[in-house]
Amino acid sequence: MNIGLFVPCFIDQLHPPAAIATLRLLEHYGHSVAYPESQVCCGQPVINAGQSDIAEYAARFETSFEQYDAIVCPSASCVATIRHLYPQLTSRCAAVVEKTYELCEFLVDKLAVASVPGRCGDRIAVHQSCHGLRELRLGPASELLGEHLPQPTDRLKQLLGMIPDVQLVTPARPDECCGFGGMFSVVEETVSCLSGNARLKACLDVKADIVTATDWSCLMHLQGLAQRQKLPLRFQHAAEILAGDLS
Repeated sequence: MNIGLFVPCFIDQLHPPAAIATLRLLEHYGHSVAYPESQVCCGQPVINAGQSDIAEYAARFETSFEQYDAIVCPSASCVATIRHLYPQLTSRCAAVVEKTYELCEFLVDKLAVASVPGRCGDRIAVHQSCHGLRELRLGPASELLGEHLPQPTDRLKQLLGMIPDVQLVTPARPDECCGFGGMFSVVEETVSCLSGNARLKACLDVKADIVTATDWSCLMHLQGLAQRQKLPLRFQHAAEILAGDLS
C-alpha cells in the first residue's frame, strides 16, 4: 500500500520522534510511506477560532494527498478535523477524507496487525483523548455507553496489549478530558490546569511510570504540568511505544 504520512504541526515542531516512529511502524508492516512536503496545518486552530472558510486548507490537503491509497496521521485530533469538520465546511476532498486514518485505527481496522515491535516493562497509563473517543470512536466513552449503542474496540489498548510484559494500569475516570483543548487552554487557563492536574493525580494514584495517548497535544499539556511540579511521570506518544527500537 502507498501511504501518505500526515504530520501535525505540533509534532513536526515540538515532538518529531512521534512522526518518525509512525513512519518506522508503517514501513515495518511492509508499506511504502511518503511525506508530501506540500502539506500544511489541517486548519483546526482557525476553525476553533470561528473561521468557516477553510477552502485553502482543504485544497492543499487534497492536492498533497490525493495520490495515496491511504493517509495516516499520529493525531486523533487532526484526523477528526479532516473527517468531521471538512465535510461540514467545504465540498472539496470527499474522497481524500474517506481514506484518512489515525495511526492506531489504521493498524487495527485496516491492517489487522497481530503483533507490534515494541518492548516495554513499565507501568503504562493510557490517556484517552476527547477527539479520539467522541469523534473517531477509538474506544468506549462513558457518556455514550448504553445497550442500544455498539461498543467500539479500544484500539490503543488492543495494540499495547500485544507488547510482551506490558503492564497497563487504568486511572480513575479514564475518559476524562486533560483540559488542553487547543485554544481552550489559553482562554481558560485555570480550568485547563485543574483538569490536567486531576489526570496527573489519577495516573500517580495507579503508580504509572509512563502516560501515553494518540495525541501529543494532550501529552504536551500534561507533560508541562508534570515537569513544573517535578512529578515522576514520563510521557510517550503511542507510536513511540508501539515502534520500540524501530524509531
